[in-house]
Amino acid sequence: MSLVCDALQRTPILKNTHTFSSRKLAIAVAVSLTLASTHAFAQSTTGSIFGQVPATGGETVQIKSTTGISRTVPVDNRGRYVAPELPLGVYTVSLLRNGAVVDSRDNVNLRVGTGTEISFSEAAAKNLGAVKVTANAVPPIDVTSVDSRTVITSKELAQLPLLRSAEAIAQLAPGVVNNSGGYTGPTGQSLVSFGGSAASENAYYINGFNVTETQRGLGGLTLPYGAIEQEEIYTGGYSAQYGRSDGGVINMVGKRGTNEWHFGGQVLWEPDFARANGTNTYYTNGLPTSPVAGNLYDPKSKNQQWTRTYDAYIGGPLIKDKLFLFLAAEASTQNGTTVNEVSNAQPYVRYHYTSPKWYGKLDWNITDSNILEITGASNRENTQGSIYSYDYTTLQRGQFINDADSTKTGGDLYTAKFTSYITDSLTLTATYGKMKLDNYDVPGNYNSSLTYLADIQNQNPALNGGSPIGNSQVTRSLYSPNRHNESDNLRIDLTYQLGQHTLSLGIDNQNARAIDQGSQTSGPGYYWDYEYTTTPTVALIPNLGVGAPANYPNGAAGYYAIKYINSSIASVRSAQRAQYIEDKWQVSDRWLLSLGLRNDQFVDYNADAQPYIRQTKPQWAPRLGFSWDVFGDASLKVYGNVGRYYLGMPLNPALNAAGAYVSTQQYYTYGGIAADGTPTGLTAFSNAVSPNNTYGVLPDPRTVTAQNLKSEYQDEFILGFTKAIDNQWVYGAKLTRRILRNVIDDYCDVQAIENKAAQLGYTVNATNSCYLINPGRENIFTVIDASGNYRSVPLTNAEMNFPQMKRKYYALETFLEHPFDGKWYGKVDYVFSRSYGDTEGQLRSDIQQTAASTSIDWDFPELMSSSNGAQSNDHTHQFKLFGYYQITPQWLVSGTVQLVSGNPRNCLGYYGPNQTDPDGYGSFYHWCGGQPSPPGTYRLPWHKQVDVGISYLPPVSAGKLALSLNVFNLFNSQTILNAYPYFQISPGTPDPLYGSAVVRQLPRYVRLTATYDY
Repeated sequence: MSLVCDALQRTPILKNTHTFSSRKLAIAVAVSLTLASTHAFAQSTTGSIFGQVPATGGETVQIKSTTGISRTVPVDNRGRYVAPELPLGVYTVSLLRNGAVVDSRDNVNLRVGTGTEISFSEAAAKNLGAVKVTANAVPPIDVTSVDSRTVITSKELAQLPLLRSAEAIAQLAPGVVNNSGGYTGPTGQSLVSFGGSAASENAYYINGFNVTETQRGLGGLTLPYGAIEQEEIYTGGYSAQYGRSDGGVINMVGKRGTNEWHFGGQVLWEPDFARANGTNTYYTNGLPTSPVAGNLYDPKSKNQQWTRTYDAYIGGPLIKDKLFLFLAAEASTQNGTTVNEVSNAQPYVRYHYTSPKWYGKLDWNITDSNILEITGASNRENTQGSIYSYDYTTLQRGQFINDADSTKTGGDLYTAKFTSYITDSLTLTATYGKMKLDNYDVPGNYNSSLTYLADIQNQNPALNGGSPIGNSQVTRSLYSPNRHNESDNLRIDLTYQLGQHTLSLGIDNQNARAIDQGSQTSGPGYYWDYEYTTTPTVALIPNLGVGAPANYPNGAAGYYAIKYINSSIASVRSAQRAQYIEDKWQVSDRWLLSLGLRNDQFVDYNADAQPYIRQTKPQWAPRLGFSWDVFGDASLKVYGNVGRYYLGMPLNPALNAAGAYVSTQQYYTYGGIAADGTPTGLTAFSNAVSPNNTYGVLPDPRTVTAQNLKSEYQDEFILGFTKAIDNQWVYGAKLTRRILRNVIDDYCDVQAIENKAAQLGYTVNATNSCYLINPGRENIFTVIDASGNYRSVPLTNAEMNFPQMKRKYYALETFLEHPFDGKWYGKVDYVFSRSYGDTEGQLRSDIQQTAASTSIDWDFPELMSSSNGAQSNDHTHQFKLFGYYQITPQWLVSGTVQLVSGNPRNCLGYYGPNQTDPDGYGSFYHWCGGQPSPPGTYRLPWHKQVDVGISYLPPVSAGKLALSLNVFNLFNSQTILNAYPYFQISPGTPDPLYGSAVVRQLPRYVRLTATYDY
């Protein structure tokens, strides 16, 4: 949603100067609907200017920016003109007749991806005295947009109390909520869900370059907050130029230099003394066998945190009207202490985070017809710290244990964009860039002689004296110091204005690489996990050969230990290609049709650079939209669109389903516990087993996927309207329907494939861990028989014993808005929605699974039993209210309110009425205490967030200095956002943590800010 105050000061009067007063009623619509013109293009840093002039002969329109760009465009025989692909900035638009200026508009500001209408009246055309009018109103409703988008400018960001992230800005758009799984992006920012989709299904752009994280799709690189000129948030119906997303799109446009030098800086402080205490977590379902501090599990009230941020910028002309520079830098430091849960190997951590960020942009107006833009940006987070012991009974820090891991995440990007206005009607743009995201994680003072221990609170109390015995090994997994991701993106777009048609076509090619990703187990190459069962005479996992502990020495009491071995380091890559064509057809003055078609191709390679997925046949994604200016005066707009959206797979499946990774478990009873916490007196009661057959064998790439594997794609349907009531209020509504037609996930029931192969007369002994399939339909597997021949083995959905794959979303969005009138601005929107089915998509938020496209869903049929219901990102009701009030020229107050109904709280247990574990997955089935437990059976409480701010501009500073105070989570609501879903730790044995908080709202905190701009 765009805010109005800035637009009121800058934008031009309407196309009919005689009807200006009646047109003011449409002001807020331009704000609420996020203008998207026929002649503005997605994935770019540009906007456009278009309009109507009296066509008496000899008219042209001149468009000139404050950075020296000048274009003169023709007027067609209907009196219409358009100037597409204009860099964002401030423009003067002049009507010329036979080369002489007869009217003009100053201070025309563009919004990204938006068409700004500048029209001239009949009277102006007859006046040859070159009348100049300074713009002082906003455009009417943008009747040329067919999509759903929100554009927020830097000035608007400065007025609202927002967390300093692209995702926090995105939550101003209707239907965008914080993700339910606690997922974070490359630099720790909390991710969002669009329209019920998974948090990995969004696309991120900076200055037109795709910066989405490629390994799991979790977020992307973002700009330093102070460098954001505009942020564009697509929530649906977007152009064929956009792809690789079936959630939403976040497009950030950075600031640029102008013909005047400007500089400034900002200091922000979030003090610890003004931060409320967190809420402690306690055992909710009994106690473990060796509790550390009674029912206390995690004393979050003892956490501390304080943050300081400094940023500065400078921008201006290196050569006036020709070459411009903008530089911004930000340095943020966060210090604090975290007291982890009682079972954590790092009980107390004193940490120090540094977040260096920078952004630079060079704009070169080579000629009026050729422009070059070069962008560089970096956003990183570096961490270090110290680990101490902790007395959870007295809540006091103990002795130093070790240094914490040194980590470096985030990365850099460099892009170049060339724009050529070949003719008045033909525009060429070409963008190329590279990005690198680091995943550096090296332990401090690592001791390889110690073995990592997990869940020591489950040790046999008869062997540890009632208190858990551990050691100082704080590292479970080791990573390559060279671990990182790389990507490059090439876009070429051609736009041609042909009468009432704006034709565009182009390519969008991306290559991605994951380098030395994965990990291996620390210490001796394995770690120990302590567990127990209250039914020791019952076999734990019969189908894997894991028997009953009571049948082995020292197992009668039900205590056992599991030896875990993991190893998965590899490098993989993918190539994604796309072509599109689009026609924006202005059928009449009131009707616009948008006709687009996109074709995506995806190829994925394994660790040996062999392709295991080739989706190179056409994957047509049509995009059809319309806009109807009902009365012809932009006071009522009806719009709609239908589109298909393909999503390429992240790199993650190449590291597991298509990789040679090891992940095994071996079960032991034990008769003692050594001084270092490791079990002694061991008796194995299983071999090294793996439910997913992961024994380190790289599968033949031709066998990894089902034959003719189809990409994930979604169909979307939107119908809406926007209506201006008068010059004070605007309202609107929109219906959205999303249907996920296809998804990719892994299928691990290797025995079912071998059994079907035997029925067909083939002898098969598969080494694959899991296969990538399209759930909910027949899949044909390629297997290798005993003679080395490739054979086809079909399995229908019924033979796999799966339900039909389903994820459906519908929503009704409504809003009411009051435009800024010199005193106050406000908007309230309400969304009623449902997201339901038997899959969330690429992720499983309830269990915080990050293995995109290889989730636990669809591995075995028992895991999908009772799986149909409300999915993790389902929030039935969403209320958002935000705005600001100008008390005096010096004082402004602002606020944002979010009231969101709770998402599902799932209960996962052992399978069926008899509470068994047929697949070796433990408490991961949609059964709770022997009863079916579909998603959505239980709900979490409403999420209530109130943020407020107050700003003061001292009169002596002439508007250059601003002081502000923001309070986040004013009422200190710490609602549970994700609850621990596991009902049991073994069949019949309750899990003491079931229902406890995994993710909560952040406690109340305060931010103080001083800003100086010159």
